[in-house]
Amino acid sequence: MSRWLCLLLLVCASAHAAPDATTSDDTMARFLHEKSLLLQFEEMRSNVAGRTSDLVVTAMGFLGVPYRRGGNSAETGFDCSGFVRAMYEQTVGLILPRKASQQATATEVIDKKDLQPGDLVFFNTMRRAFSHVGIYVGDGKFIHSPRSGSEVRVEDMRQAYWQRRFDGARRVTPDALAQQ
Repeated sequence: MSRWLCLLLLVCASAHAAPDATTSDDTMARFLHEKSLLLQFEEMRSNVAGRTSDLVVTAMGFLGVPYRRGGNSAETGFDCSGFVRAMYEQTVGLILPRKASQQATATEVIDKKDLQPGDLVFFNTMRRAFSHVGIYVGDGKFIHSPRSGSEVRVEDMRQAYWQRRFDGARRVTPDALAQQ
């Protein structure tokens, strides 16, 4: 039997055997329960943070790879959504949809001020919403595969060009992808 189940049975048995017990037993049970939840949360947060860091570091390793429309590998080149898809598949193990607009639909909307490294940033570069995507790397910058004749690079979202075309920020979560 798991140690948490044994502990829970012990607490319940103590409470049942001594109905006049002080609230310290209840306080202790709540404390143990909250500590367990906090430990689980910290473990999950650490795991996600580690994978996000790996994602950004991996993406930076592809700086200079040429743009190729429809491309989704370093050998053939990347387009914007192919780059994002490859990075998430290689480092996090999540498979995103192929097109930038589909990636926007399949991910969780977040506010620009809440961006964290590894989040997705979307732009309207072809007179249609969510026509371009990149990966936020922090400090107002993102990495992406911009256009024909160019290569994977880091740019500042605060530049006027990107500010005018910003379409929104999204966070990749397994739950959001599962709903697709």
